[in-house]
Amino acid sequence: MRLYVANRHCRGRITMRHNSLRQKKSPKQRFLLVIGIFFFLVYLFLGLAVIFWESLPLAMEYKYRVALGIVLIVYALIRFYRFYKSETSEE
Repeated sequence: MRLYVANRHCRGRITMRHNSLRQKKSPKQRFLLVIGIFFFLVYLFLGLAVIFWESLPLAMEYKYRVALGIVLIVYALIRFYRFYKSETSEE
């Protein structure tokens, strides 16, 4: 019985969190949400393009292109983590 109660409590917490993320956002919050996702995708694409796009006009050796691409991808992931953390803490 105790396991059932603990499990039920966790499901309630997940449901409350899920419902709070589905609440309507103000126009400012929606705009910031779109901008946050957009710039995450921009940095991710830019990092991948620097690494894999051969005809990209950058006068760099390949190892430096890979390093720059990895830095951009890591920066995109950090931005996404901070963005996700701020979105979930607003509940």
